[in-house]
Amino acid sequence: MNLIVETDVLAQQIHQIDDELSKRSLALDPSGYFIIYVDRQKNLICAKHYSNFINEQGLAVDPETGKPIPAKGKVNRQAVQLFTGRTAKELCVEIFEKTQLCPVTLFDHAAYLGREAQRAELALLQQQEYIQD
Repeated sequence: MNLIVETDVLAQQIHQIDDELSKRSLALDPSGYFIIYVDRQKNLICAKHYSNFINEQGLAVDPETGKPIPAKGKVNRQAVQLFTGRTAKELCVEIFEKTQLCPVTLFDHAAYLGREAQRAELALLQQQEYIQD
């Protein structure tokens, strides 16, 4: 097998693993959630943090309305804070090291944010579309 074919096979395997892992059930962080996007005009990776609480059914609830936050579709909410960075590392330092009260309370949420920041950085560098997983 040549190197190009081996690389294509590996890329397909990695993509399949990611697709399967994206289907798993996750515990929601009671400190809130992030919407990550790329600001191409400013060459920044951005992460808007939104507060929530988790109800008895395990649903994320808007603290202002007391209503569950839908997982899909447009939600009209005000972000608590905007974090930005030119790189994934800079964004993660802003979120995890420079805030007095870290807006992330679960390790798996922290790992997810690191992965997403890395994907957003790659999309920014390669001028590709970034869609948060």
